[in-house]
Amino acid sequence: MAQRLIVATANAGKAREFKKMLPAFDVCCFADLGVHCDVEETGTTFYENALIKAKAAAELFPHDFVLADDSGLEVDALGGAPGVYTARYAGEGASDDENIAKLLIALNGEENRRARFVCRLVLLSPDGKITSVQGESEGRILYEKRGEDGFGYDPVFFSEDLKKGFGECSEEEKNTVSHRGRALRKLMEILR
Repeated sequence: MAQRLIVATANAGKAREFKKMLPAFDVCCFADLGVHCDVEETGTTFYENALIKAKAAAELFPHDFVLADDSGLEVDALGGAPGVYTARYAGEGASDDENIAKLLIALNGEENRRARFVCRLVLLSPDGKITSVQGESEGRILYEKRGEDGFGYDPVFFSEDLKKGFGECSEEEKNTVSHRGRALRKLMEILR
């Protein structure tokens, strides 16, 4: 039987990616377990926020491995914003469309549209050991939404690796170059 791994997320898109990319584990997210664990992300870095989430989940599941991530979009012309505020860029409870609209307005007239998705993973083992890795995916912000796939900012993110927008990619294609995919592959190397 595979080792159970609790992924500290209620985000269905993230949970789906983790399950696909970690087949050696019995991956469960909060929704699978009927748990609601809403923690305030008070960190100023992706690492701090991921650690906050991992520790909160470890309190609920002290005998399991716990994996948490904090990820977001950094845009050069915006000084790295939205950064740790990516999910709530347009305010608490904002939809993906509202966040995208705010981003496109902030970049109106801006020629430098270089950006990257960043994912920081923190794995806590039942004995308290912390393992952390980071993955990044470079690209630029498009002028308008493209494609029907992905979630979050995917429809306006053009991948330098794939030479097309994340919203135009299959989930499998995106996982080969995504920030989360890269971080997960680094983590799997460490866990071998």
